[in-house]
Amino acid sequence: MDRHQTLLLTEGDISRIIEMAWEDRTPFEAIEHQFGLSQAEVIVLMRSQLKSRVFISWRKRTRGQQTKHSALRSPKVNRHCSSFQHKQVRP
Repeated sequence: MDRHQTLLLTEGDISRIIEMAWEDRTPFEAIEHQFGLSQAEVIVLMRSQLKSRVFISWRKRTRGQQTKHSALRSPKVNRHCSSFQHKQVRP
């Protein structure tokens, strides 16, 4: 990711990319589709935005994880968020 591309991202965009990168069920391809950043560019962004230990923890978690890579996912998974994510809370 070059400096020019980083400058085009707002703070809100960067925050959302980080959030999507942390979500287990959001593949890198979804980030690329929405923001135009490849997996390698997301890694560079995460490295620049996170503390070293947090970045290392994130990389260990995402490396080779089936749900983060569309090509490795089961064809049964056709959504990127948890089925519990949008449930309404009962009073």
